[in-house]
This record gives sequence, structure tokens and C-alpha cells, in this order.
Amino acid sequence: MIERRLHTQLTNCLNQFPAVALLGPRQVGKTTLALEMEAQYPSIYLDLESDADRAKLADPELYLTQHEDKLVILDEVQRLPNLFQALRGLIDQGKRRGRRANRFLLLGSASIDLLRQSGESLAGRIAYLELAPFDAFEFQNRDINQLWLKGGFPDSTMALTDSQSFQWRLNFIKTYLERDIPLLGPRIPAETLKRFWTMLAHNQGGLLNAAKLAGGLGVDGKTVANYLDLMVDLLLVRRLPPWHSNAGKRLIKSPKVYVRDSGLTHALLALRSQEELLGHPIVGSSWEGFVIENLLNVVGDNGQSSFYRSSAGAEIDLVIEDFKRQRWAIEVKRTLKPSPSKGFRIACEDIQADKKLLVYAGAEQYPLGDGFEAISLVDLINQFHPS
Repeated sequence: MIERRLHTQLTNCLNQFPAVALLGPRQVGKTTLALEMEAQYPSIYLDLESDADRAKLADPELYLTQHEDKLVILDEVQRLPNLFQALRGLIDQGKRRGRRANRFLLLGSASIDLLRQSGESLAGRIAYLELAPFDAFEFQNRDINQLWLKGGFPDSTMALTDSQSFQWRLNFIKTYLERDIPLLGPRIPAETLKRFWTMLAHNQGGLLNAAKLAGGLGVDGKTVANYLDLMVDLLLVRRLPPWHSNAGKRLIKSPKVYVRDSGLTHALLALRSQEELLGHPIVGSSWEGFVIENLLNVVGDNGQSSFYRSSAGAEIDLVIEDFKRQRWAIEVKRTLKPSPSKGFRIACEDIQADKKLLVYAGAEQYPLGDGFEAISLVDLINQFHPS
């Protein structure tokens, strides 16, 4: 098994907060990680997609009070949105009796309902963590190109063959569209949403052009915005905001949009193998999205992320402003001979970057002159997340 990077952070949060919400798309490994917590603490596990387990919570106060001495793991908690108010009362009662942590671990496949329902009722009582698919930090000493091709969902990553991995991802997409999204409430035709998802994959890392997407789908711009909000809330799509300043430059204001998992990007584009991927026009944008997603998963809440693009053509793929107030300018190139472009050099001057890095496909780290540096994805991740 691959040890999840979030394991230690989850343990620390459980020891500090009465409730922890572990969010992430389906099949990303939330239940597996939760069951590891079950081995660490006296626990009880309830799957709220099970009719039998939901029936136990017909009177949640009565049932959960009987298990006040245990960590209660509630899987797919968005299925019972009225539960949060009851949890608030139980947490406050427990605090008065000295039980201040290790009460509830809430697993959710989307941030939509969890954040909306618990925002007020559990304020100050809950910590939020996001479990993403496997990243390059967790995948060290393995073939990172396989992680790029197959994506980070465990069943896809660990599939024995490219064919088995590809078929798993197709089934994942189909299940999400036909079963999981309707369960959350939105009534959107599965075929329409798949076309939207596929259009985003074709435009991986491109500026959001709502009018173009709307025209392709035969809907209006507001509907496209609703579709995008849904995919972002489901943690399947990332909307990267533009960098803003008062520098007097004319800057691009539209966000860039990425399908977050590279394996899903490739499945949506019917790319089954490394050879097909390397011969496809999306290869550079796919690698860029893969690198950016890996970095942002590790940075988490310890930095603010954006991209920089001026109307004159100066551009930085990713800008990270960390908690030390350092400004990292990161350009991503799928090459073995990286060289900073003129637009990247100008953009680094525009934002007064403290670090100027080119993430490339090689393994060595070396200077490029003028403060620019070539670095591998794994080495850069280790700078944000030292072992």
C-alpha cells in the first residue's frame, strides 16, 4: 500500500478537534484512510449509503449518545444533511463532560452540501481536510509517468495494465454522471455534462471562455457557470484565478480551468497509452495541469495560488505566495532542455518573484543563470513538503 500524505495531518486534527470533515471525490481513498483511523481509536463506522446504517440514525442523539466514548465515522455524510445540527448539540454536551476531540470523522464526496450545511452549525468545532488522488510526493521511487498517464485514483493508478486502468476511469466517469451527481440534487442530462467535461479536457489549462462553451453545448452562459461551479464543488475541476496587483499592467482577468486528475483528462480524450498521449496535441497542457495539481495539493492552505498573464504576452503558469511571503514563479515545460522564455522573464520582473523555477521532465536540479533554476516536480514538491 502507498502511505497517504494526509495520514499524519488527519491524526493531528482528530486529536485537536471534536469533528473533522475529510472531503474528496469518490474512490479517492477516504474510506481506506478512515479505516486506518478506526485501527488507531475505539471507533464505529456507519455508511450512510446503507439503508440499515441510515436507519440507526433515525434518532441521531439517542444512537450517538450511546457511542460517546468512540470515534464515530460517518461515510457519505452529505446523504443526511439534517445531521449537522444534532452533531453540534452532541459535541457541546461532550465538551462539558471533558470530551473535546476524537468525536466525529465525516467523509464526504463533495464540498457542496458539507460546507453549506455545517458552516454555521459546526463553526469552531470542525476542521476540513481534502484528500486528493495520489500525488508525486506519495509516488516517489515509482514511475511518475505512469502516475501522469493513469492519474491518481488508487484503482486506476495501481491497475496492472493500461487497458484495465483506462476501463476503470471510463466506468468512474459514467458512474459519476449517471448516479453520483443526480444523488446530490442537480438534474442535468448525463450526456450534456459529459460533453461539458470533455470540452474542458480539450481546453486543459486554457482561459475560461464561457461564451464558447455555451455555444458548443447549446445553452446560455449562466448555465455554463452553473455546470462549472458544480464540477469545482465536486473537486473534479480546478479554477485557477489570475494574479492581481496595482502594477499598472493590463492583466488577463479570466481564470484558467483544469480537469484536476490527469487520468480523467486522458480518459475523456480517449488516450489509452503513453504513446497515444505523447503524440497528442494536449500533451503539453496535460503535463502542465499534472504538475500544477500536484503542487497545489501539497501546498494546500499554506499558500495562495494564481497564474500571471499580461495582455502583452508575459506569462507565468503558476504563482505561489507562501506563508513566508515569498513569491514563487513557476513555469512548466515538458522538455529535457528547459530555458526561460522571454515572456516568463518579463513576468518574473513584473511580479518581483523571489524564486524563478522551471519544472521540466528531467531529474536533476541546476541553475539556468540570472536567478532561474531548472527543477524536477518531485524535488520542488519536497521543498514545499520536506520529508
